[in-house]
Amino acid sequence: MAAAHDIPISTQDVDGVPDRSSMELSQFKEEIRAVGRELRISQDWLNDYFSTFLFVLPPNYGDRLVPLFQGKHLEVCALGKEDLILMKCFAGRERDVPHIRALIRKGADLKIVDDRLNELVRKNIPSARKAADLFSDVCDEMGVAP
Repeated sequence: MAAAHDIPISTQDVDGVPDRSSMELSQFKEEIRAVGRELRISQDWLNDYFSTFLFVLPPNYGDRLVPLFQGKHLEVCALGKEDLILMKCFAGRERDVPHIRALIRKGADLKIVDDRLNELVRKNIPSARKAADLFSDVCDEMGVAP
């Protein structure tokens, strides 16, 4: 959120997963721990837990990825504002509500979020109703329509 969308947040880790890589997740995690040792930071600096919520993203989320770094062997992208809102609504944590508000103020396309949440509700995806209600509550509070 900080690097891609200029939303200041304080965190001890980076949420991320390898994408388009032939590397196995276990090997990737060992490389991440090695970077942590080398930089003398937490070896758990890359948090892949959020990947449990990737199923909530629409198939076209890649169209909204924000490039952050392009190297010879590494490309780093961040989720678009809409997809971050989806992830945060599904996490359902009170501490994420200010982030949702900030992403809305930054111009997220609320129709993309609303359409995806409604699709997941129709599919009876667990927690989809709760996520949709959270999104609706934040939009109502801010006086914006999805």
